[in-house]
Amino acid sequence: MPLSIAKKIIDFIFKNTPCEEKIDIGFFGGEPLLEFELIKKITELIENHPSFHKKSVELTVVTNGTIFSDEIAGFLNEHHIGFCLSCDGPPFVQDAFRRFTDGKGSSTIVTDTIRRAKETLPSVLVNAVYHPETFQYLPHVVEYLVSLGLKRIYLNPDFSAPWSKKEAELLPEIYGQISRQYIDYYLKEDPHFISLIDSKIAAIMREGHKPHERCRMGTGEFAFTPSGNIYPCERLIGADTGNGHCIGNIVDGLNRGRMLCKTDPGSEVNTECLSCSLKDYCMNWCGCSNYFSSGYYNRVSPFLCAAEKTAIITAFNTFQTLEKKLGSVFFNNLLETHTADCMTGE
Repeated sequence: MPLSIAKKIIDFIFKNTPCEEKIDIGFFGGEPLLEFELIKKITELIENHPSFHKKSVELTVVTNGTIFSDEIAGFLNEHHIGFCLSCDGPPFVQDAFRRFTDGKGSSTIVTDTIRRAKETLPSVLVNAVYHPETFQYLPHVVEYLVSLGLKRIYLNPDFSAPWSKKEAELLPEIYGQISRQYIDYYLKEDPHFISLIDSKIAAIMREGHKPHERCRMGTGEFAFTPSGNIYPCERLIGADTGNGHCIGNIVDGLNRGRMLCKTDPGSEVNTECLSCSLKDYCMNWCGCSNYFSSGYYNRVSPFLCAAEKTAIITAFNTFQTLEKKLGSVFFNNLLETHTADCMTGE
């Protein structure tokens, strides 16, 4: 990305963010750390912007874990940049989809990066993506990531994969196993944040997803490419042709006529969503997940529906179990965890 484009993007960010809202700026790819020197220059531009306030701006790098060094760690620490690493699990899972161009698996180098990052950074988040071919191993994935000392684990399905009714029917057992792991960690006084459980418990505690938590792509969330093209979400960029989901360019501005991806609460295409008792706790509003699984920004696919229902029920049962076993100890620990989430924008 040319610095001239970066400057325009930074101006856009500060100009278009309401003063009461926190700004989350993420470096993503591809692999952003291939351009570490550029990241340093863009960070300097952000921090030297007249509207920059340290307490209201959060920076994050999302990496595939194949690049890391003491210099990178030092820079991230100095500038308080969050570090999120993609690792799908133990070698036999990680190497199923994350291989180098020569076919060699990435698990060895990614595991080494996790260990080094754990030693040098205050917090390491991990994102594990699961597919129809690997989702049955999710309990093994959690166990493996915990064994590496990771405390914050995000589990996300690849919604563009060909999910079927067969996988959906297996979800209660697999999510149930993760629930038992989650409960066991708490009972051993070693709680872990596992998004599959915690994100739904948070929604339950808040009596549903609030408006600011719902999809804001194209209104409060934007993704910018090296060419300066603007997209409503980084997951919708693709080859950056300027067509498809592109809603403008940082030089020319937003094209309001192309901002058709906006998803409003209550605008679900699925009529069954409107009467569903779990809809307030469900991510039926996630435009990019909907698009990749159903082809529509506001149509929920059968698998996403099944996954959300199962996650909500699993989280509720997990909450009840731990509340009975631990009482206020569990509740206070949970409040502390989710307060931290709100403070870091996660």
